[in-house]
Amino acid sequence: MLTRQGWLCVWGGVTLFVLARLLGIGELNVFATVVLGLVAVATLYVRLTRLDLQVDRVVHPARVHAGQASRVQIRVRNLRSAVTPVLRLVDPVSGTAGAGLLVPPLDHGERSAASYRLPTDRRGIVHVGPLRVVVGDPFGLAQTSTRAAPEVEVTVFPAVDDIRPVPVTTGNDPLAGVLHPHALGRTGDDFYALRPYVVGDDLRRIHWPSTARHDELLVRQQEQPWQARTTVLLDVRRAAYDPESFEAAVSAAASVVATTGAQRDLIRLVTTDGADSGFGMGTAHTHALLEHLAVCQWTGSASLRAMLDLLRNDGQGALIVVLGQGSGDDLMSTARLRGRYGLVRVVQVDLSPGGGRQPAPASEAAVIRVDAGTAFPTAWNRAIAMSSAARPVARSAR
Repeated sequence: MLTRQGWLCVWGGVTLFVLARLLGIGELNVFATVVLGLVAVATLYVRLTRLDLQVDRVVHPARVHAGQASRVQIRVRNLRSAVTPVLRLVDPVSGTAGAGLLVPPLDHGERSAASYRLPTDRRGIVHVGPLRVVVGDPFGLAQTSTRAAPEVEVTVFPAVDDIRPVPVTTGNDPLAGVLHPHALGRTGDDFYALRPYVVGDDLRRIHWPSTARHDELLVRQQEQPWQARTTVLLDVRRAAYDPESFEAAVSAAASVVATTGAQRDLIRLVTTDGADSGFGMGTAHTHALLEHLAVCQWTGSASLRAMLDLLRNDGQGALIVVLGQGSGDDLMSTARLRGRYGLVRVVQVDLSPGGGRQPAPASEAAVIRVDAGTAFPTAWNRAIAMSSAARPVARSAR
């Protein structure tokens, strides 16, 4: 196909032919013939150029947090016996003009490598490709392109801060690792089940009252490790944020999710637009939640009250609510959940001028205020440290 310069030459040659006919100047015919002939030779050159390339493109890493580096590495190898012309690699990148790389002529079996950095300043999905190899003539009049690599997606997770984990809670959590321990006498030993004695069991673990009652040796089952549960509710109402505050709120929710996931605890993400991940654990579940937060956007149809009513019937473990510029009614509605969860904390993000300076009502749930003068990790770590000091709970060794 002709480039812009090629089409300009075509129209210039046609114009010269017309002027030569109108003005009767034979030299213009010569110039027109040379120009159009050059375009024809350039077109023939790119059509006859044959390539046999091995092109490898690697994106590393394909999942990053906002602000972290992600690079694209491209390796080209010539498999033909002939020397390649100068090649141009074109790799579109969403949100930018894309990447354009020049590859010098390669002999048979010779390799060339190039790389470039992807824009990861903001969370979201970055689309890379498809990668095209462009062959052009030396005058830039014609070119042809070949698709060399498919389109790939790079997920930019929200920025995550290093924060203290959510304290382990007690209370009505029937689906966690255990229910309530049973104390044996004055020894303070806790057990969660009885099982028949097996040769080799420690005789000190025999539960003699149950053994006498059932006429069978019964052994106390060892305590199972506690598996905490945390629900993160993110408010995505458009009216509650400005752009900067919303990004800070998403980052705060992602920080809680990432920290809880690293503890191997059960984590659930809920947003006020109706999305609900359900409880899960493990790296795959944590990445799925972070991917949702990477593309999460505010909306005008979200309802905080409806989601709080839903969570009121699902009280398990800890509840972390991330709000924007909420009213006193929002905080009071959240405070009513304190009896349903072992721990309720509200992270209120307001980075607007004057935001976060209002005094907290005495009846509201514990509020962690994030404003222009107080960063989220500072406010969070201070509040969680105070909670842990007030109600220490030991996490069982895993």
